Amino acid sequence: MKKIAFVTGANKGIGFEIAKQLGEKDWTVLLGARDQKRGEAAVSELNAQGLDVHFIQIDLSSLESIEKAAETIKENFSELTLLINNAGMPGSFSSSFTETKEVDLRNAFEVNFFGTFRLNQRLFSLIKKNEGTIINVSTDMASLDHMQSFEFLPNAFDYNSSKTANNAMTVSMALELKNSKAQVFAVTPGFTTTDLNGNAEGGKSKHEAASIIVGYATDGERHNGEFLKENGSFAW
Repeated sequence: MKKIAFVTGANKGIGFEIAKQLGEKDWTVLLGARDQKRGEAAVSELNAQGLDVHFIQIDLSSLESIEKAAETIKENFSELTLLINNAGMPGSFSSSFTETKEVDLRNAFEVNFFGTFRLNQRLFSLIKKNEGTIINVSTDMASLDHMQSFEFLPNAFDYNSSKTANNAMTVSMALELKNSKAQVFAVTPGFTTTDLNGNAEGGKSKHEAASIIVGYATDGERHNGEFLKENGSFAW
């Protein structure tokens, strides 16, 4: 039986590349996207390449949408063994703490933390039962250690703090899976040129970033509770 993965935010960018690379490794991929038209177009493109990909509509800012997606998976893809929480939004990508607006902070947390929290809670038992893996896609800027050590990182408090909270969730989930064969961990692909950062120059390609995440997802190693970068562990 083919392995099944669910990738959120997968109609474009890193998520699309993750879905493609898993499909090329003979996984059945559930491609999660907020916009039905764009999600179905992405699925059609991957199906045309001979990949086994199915569309799951999910809007991480909507509890109703999250619950519907989770129920669809439980009913039709109950052998799910891999959840990659890739979907995210930058808020306004504020330039400093003092420039951060509360509405932007709340918007970033709604998707990057609360939406991911809700989905993780609803699929946690299934992944645990199937002895699978949950990957919370993170960022270098979620690391408090990293932010204090590097002079030129964006002090985007709305985005960064929502991802730091996501890291805390990863640790909490990992503690609960400590004595299980299932696992959860965080991966930062590093600076990547994507729509999220306005396609800023100088970053990794989407393919390269996805390869890092897919590599850890499929290496057969136990990474429970770790925060990983391209070449090993990253400081929380």
